[in-house]
Amino acid sequence: MPSQDRYTEILSKYWGYTEFRGIQREIIGSIGEGRDTLGLMPTGGGKSITFQVPALAMRGVCVVVTPLVALMKDQVANLRKRHIRAAALHAGLGHDEMLTVLDNCVFGFYKFLYVSPERLSSELFIAKLRHMEVSFFTVDEAHCISQWGHDFRPSYLRIADLRKVKPACPVLALTATATPEVAADIQRVLHFRRENEFRMSFHRPNLAYQVLRADYSLLTLRRVLESSAGSCIIYRRSRQQCEDLSASLNDWGISATYFHAGLSHPEKDKRQARWLGDEVRVMVATSAFGMGIDKADVRLVVHLDIPDSIEEYFQEAGRAGRDGKPARSVIILDGRELAYSDRRPGQRYPDEDYIRNAYEDICCYYQLAVGDGWHVTREFNVGQFCRLFHYHPLLLHSALTILHNAGYICYRDAEDGQSRVRVNATRNALLGALDARSEPVFMSLFRNYGGIFVDYVYIDEELVASETGLSVDDVYHCLADYSRRGAISYIPRKHVPHITFLVRRPERADITFPRAAYADRRRAFEHRLHAMQEYVKSTGQCRSVMLLRYFGEKGARPCGMCDVCLEERQRNLSDADFHRIRLEIISLLREGPIEATSLHLPHEPEIQVEQVMDYMRAREELLMDGRMVLLGEAVE
Repeated sequence: MPSQDRYTEILSKYWGYTEFRGIQREIIGSIGEGRDTLGLMPTGGGKSITFQVPALAMRGVCVVVTPLVALMKDQVANLRKRHIRAAALHAGLGHDEMLTVLDNCVFGFYKFLYVSPERLSSELFIAKLRHMEVSFFTVDEAHCISQWGHDFRPSYLRIADLRKVKPACPVLALTATATPEVAADIQRVLHFRRENEFRMSFHRPNLAYQVLRADYSLLTLRRVLESSAGSCIIYRRSRQQCEDLSASLNDWGISATYFHAGLSHPEKDKRQARWLGDEVRVMVATSAFGMGIDKADVRLVVHLDIPDSIEEYFQEAGRAGRDGKPARSVIILDGRELAYSDRRPGQRYPDEDYIRNAYEDICCYYQLAVGDGWHVTREFNVGQFCRLFHYHPLLLHSALTILHNAGYICYRDAEDGQSRVRVNATRNALLGALDARSEPVFMSLFRNYGGIFVDYVYIDEELVASETGLSVDDVYHCLADYSRRGAISYIPRKHVPHITFLVRRPERADITFPRAAYADRRRAFEHRLHAMQEYVKSTGQCRSVMLLRYFGEKGARPCGMCDVCLEERQRNLSDADFHRIRLEIISLLREGPIEATSLHLPHEPEIQVEQVMDYMRAREELLMDGRMVLLGEAVE
């Protein structure tokens, strides 16, 4: 077993930190001693450190199961930048690519192998796994294995089979959102030898949770933005809403950009980099944004739609204030959101006949007869299909997800599409074959993508084009030319979803849906949605206390910062004291803005002045412009 000093040495060498945070050391020590371990850490708690550090201290490869292909690629890229050998195995790879990655793991070349859960059941993977020296298994987003979790994925159930192949290997399960029931279910399904849970408190003392009711949500949003300083994330449900709101914010003079799954990878990277570099203040995004984003100084997270669960809300809200400084998470309701959220179960889980119709129409689209289609893979043009067969894209996506979870198809969204390159020639042979036009292209590849001589790496032609001054088309033709010569293997990206038929097309009457893929999931979804609705409707309990109780933390005290606590504090002041202090503050600020640290009323108790100011800020009567306090338009 590695020593604690060895773990600290690795942390310093590869990440530049001198000490661990929170419960990181306890989790690392537990898995390092070979014990099955469950780590519950809120967003920003540093989950990746808890498996990356011990894996580097141990012999063999660490197999990491994660459902998010984009996050998988990012983590592999980040490890390679630190000169740590890592690879990813997911549904977007071809057979030869998977074989190369797995053989390199058998030979001990990689320290980390990231695997999507869909790959776990392949005979090739299991056969190669038997010959690997595995340090331990890591299950990221472990709540996906529990049917009571907010993001249950049936493919995660295959993880337990890994223990039959490598019974001596311990399992590290990690999640940022799990109720006590889900935590117990994770350990049961993963066959923990004994319960072993490390739970980091979900309490965020610097984060104020607020629910604001408004007649016009965009006007209230504008006031909230003007009353807060620093970076902000605004979550919207649809891609179009993100684009429209971003445009409105820029029209108001508030710098903003948008992010959603429909953007190309280079476009995502560009928008994300502008926001991370503070070139724009506000990121308007769908839930596709945020995973793996490390920006500590986000001061504000806003939801203009009611999230589907407290787990989802807590994870997104937790992206504010990771630096420990005061931050806010605000839900703005204008009266329509609750009615819309009531329709969400039917949108996420359409009627079974609707799903059967979708499956039948997809088979007709590809001209697959009953009994045909086994392991057939086709590109799926969603827009064209919806036009031909009159489907709404949102409901169709839900139907495809249920068909995927029920085992009829494997549906891969366009997110998986990205170009890949592997160099087949030796470095000297390749350099000797380059001409003046192609040399800058390959120099750019060598600078940006480590491991390109060993395995396929994901590349962005737009990045190479921007560095070389060539067009994207020029880069494509250059790489395609050298691929035809055999010097490299180049697989251009396709931003098109794919469907693989996992079974032969059955008769319509034989299309059934297991309870775990439909009925149980819909019931659990409705339960979580109801808890979220109760959270936003409540006006009598501290928001922070409600969230902590949901996650099983008892004895929490009121935060003093949420909208409910502010109302309570205002009631505890006499009306006369409250109105007197409020008028004094207004009178003082009518003379002009004042630095926040200099705003004092010498004849009033400081705690009462702070209470009144908190109340006024929550009502947009006071605004912040950097460090300056000024009166808002809401002052009568």
